[in-house]
Amino acid sequence: MGRATDRGTRRGRRRARVALAVLTAAVLGAAGCDAAGGGSPAPSGSASKGPKPAPVWDTSPASVAAVGDSVTRGFDACAVLSDCPEVSWATGTSAEVDSLAVRLLGKAEAAERSWNYAVTGARMADLTAQVTRAAKREPQLVAVMAGANDACRATTSAMTPVADFRTQFEEAMATLRAKLPKAQVYVSSIPDLKRLWSQGRTSPLGRQVWRLGLCPSMLGDADSLDSAATSRRNTVRDRVEAYNEVLREVCARDRRCRTDDGAVHAYRFGTGQLSHWDWFHPSVDGQARLAEIAYRAVTAKTP
Repeated sequence: MGRATDRGTRRGRRRARVALAVLTAAVLGAAGCDAAGGGSPAPSGSASKGPKPAPVWDTSPASVAAVGDSVTRGFDACAVLSDCPEVSWATGTSAEVDSLAVRLLGKAEAAERSWNYAVTGARMADLTAQVTRAAKREPQLVAVMAGANDACRATTSAMTPVADFRTQFEEAMATLRAKLPKAQVYVSSIPDLKRLWSQGRTSPLGRQVWRLGLCPSMLGDADSLDSAATSRRNTVRDRVEAYNEVLREVCARDRRCRTDDGAVHAYRFGTGQLSHWDWFHPSVDGQARLAEIAYRAVTAKTP
């Protein structure tokens, strides 16, 4: 009788120890999962559901400023050797062009909310000053077309070195970012100057205007097809391609910058898209084509 009681007592103690061990393991296991953070899925609905962040690129900016050279000023599109900003691809108000600003803002708003700071004859070294003036308007989009005049020099040796071109464009972008950290930038590629020579050389009037000193590195001695002239034109062509690569690379480092992906350089300007005074700058129709290219780039969902 006494031994039976002892055995029952020992069995009761063993059961108690087993139960305590199971309970301890369960508690420690649960604590271990919580301490590890992520050992078990978060309860349904526990994640924050705040508003989605705004996209980095806005396809409908509310204001536009343009910087650059004679193309953006509409030079020789309306009258010989004259600016015609009303037909500018970037900010013009002409219905024939339907500029980037008009397409984005509407004609009435474009007249109030777009500004043209381009200067005929400007080179990349001038872009920082233009950007500084444009920044005072606090535009949401800055449209850039610059670089042709860096290649259009008296001689090929006078063309802006590629390294200097890069430094100057980087300086302009840094200035813009310091003044307008959230502004968007659209950068047009430089047109194919050799293509423009091949089209315009068929016009006697064009060749006469070219002799006044228009882009002599490319257009000088326009009828010559000898090896020296061909080499000179190819040197200019290659420099423009190098400039375009700089524009692409520098822009790619800024998440609020887009290029046209070379579309302007690839566009095959015909005589209908060239000024009938100098057969080199875009005509009104040519300006409209530039506006189309810019609008497609700016409004694309992805670059």
